[in-house]
Amino acid sequence: MTTADMTQSQFMTALASIDTDRGEDQVQDAIVESGFFGPKAALDRILGLMLLIPALPIIALLILAVRLSSRGAGVFQQIRVGKGGRIFTMYKLRTMRVDAELSSGPAWSPIGVDPRVTRIGHWLRRLHLDELPQLFNVVRGEMSLVGPRPERPEFIHVLAEQIPGYLNRLSVAPGITGLAQINLPPDTDLDSVRRKLILDCDYIRAATFWLDLRLLICTALRIVWIKGPPVTRVLGLEREVFLAAGRVKTVGDAATMPVSLQSLRRDELASLENASNLEEQIAD
Repeated sequence: MTTADMTQSQFMTALASIDTDRGEDQVQDAIVESGFFGPKAALDRILGLMLLIPALPIIALLILAVRLSSRGAGVFQQIRVGKGGRIFTMYKLRTMRVDAELSSGPAWSPIGVDPRVTRIGHWLRRLHLDELPQLFNVVRGEMSLVGPRPERPEFIHVLAEQIPGYLNRLSVAPGITGLAQINLPPDTDLDSVRRKLILDCDYIRAATFWLDLRLLICTALRIVWIKGPPVTRVLGLEREVFLAAGRVKTVGDAATMPVSLQSLRRDELASLENASNLEEQIAD
C-alpha cells in the first residue's frame, strides 16, 4: 500500500511518528503564522471565484485541445497534502502521457526536457496554464492563491523524515503560487527542497495582503512571459537562499531524469556520507 492509498487517519499517524523518532537535536520548533492567515482564507475563496468565472471558457478550450492532441482525460487529478496534513484531490490540465509513471512510480520532473510531457503539455507548463483548474481547489477551500506548493503524500513522508521542520509548511493552506515558486526552480533533490522550505517558512511568518498582491502580479506577468530577476527585484520579491555550511549537493541541477522516491533516499545517504568525509578532512 502506497502513502496515497492510506486513509486520512493512517497518513496523519505516520506523520506524527516522524518527529517522535528523531533525536532532540533534529526537531525544529513550530513557526508562528502571520495574523493575515485569519482573513486570508475568505479572501482567497472570493478572489478565486472571481478569477474562475472568466477562466472557465479558457479551461474548457484547453481541455478540448489536450484531449484532441493525446490519449487520456483533459483534466489530471492527483492526491496532494493540504493544511494540517489533510489529503485532497488537486486538479491540473494533463501535460504528460497517461503512462508517465507506470515504470518509475511517483517522480518529480527533471531539469530540461522531460520525455513524458506531451507537445501541448510543454506549452501549457511554460505558460503556467496547466494550473488554472486549481482555482476549483481554491474555491473549495482546499488551496490558497498564494502559499507553499502542495506536495504528494508519497514525497511528504520521505521529505519529512529527511528534513527537520518540513512539516511546518503544512501549517497553512497550500498555494497555486508563492514566494518559493517565483524565486527557485522546481525541486530536483533534497537540497532544493531545503531551499524552498526556507522561503515557505519566511512567507508563513510574514504574509500580508500587500505581499500576496505582489506575488499574484508577478505570477500573472510570468504567464505573458515577463519574468526573471528584474521583475522580482522591482516588485521587492527577490530572495537569496543559502544552506548551512557543509551541506553537499549531490543530484541538484544535473538531474536529467525524473527524480523518484528512491533517488531522494540515495541523495540523502550520499549527502550524509560526503558531509562525514568533509568533517574528517577538516579534522585532519
